[in-house]
Amino acid sequence: MTAAPRRPHLSRQLVLEDPRRLPDGAGGYVESWSALGTLWAEVTALSGRNADQQGGSLSLQRYSITVRAAPVGATARPRPDQRLREGTRRFRIDAVSEADPGARYLTCFAVEELGA
Repeated sequence: MTAAPRRPHLSRQLVLEDPRRLPDGAGGYVESWSALGTLWAEVTALSGRNADQQGGSLSLQRYSITVRAAPVGATARPRPDQRLREGTRRFRIDAVSEADPGARYLTCFAVEELGA
């Protein structure tokens, strides 16, 4: 007898954000973020490491973030070029996959970057 897949505990509210490039007036651009909506999620820490970056230290923490699935192309479906925000915390999405055989949930593999 096969056990039913574990149902995620979607207890945290995250804002899905999409990057926007705005002209800076000097021929370049400034990146800003536009909120697309709120998703309920289960956030699970995976692994972390420190990295040296331009004279400082950066703490990189990886997470598995599970959300309800949305159809491909829907604005509520996370993509790898987007991020999830919880207050001042930012989770950059690296990859997205279906979390269960019924495709009811998606898993976002994300990185939170913190200056150390």
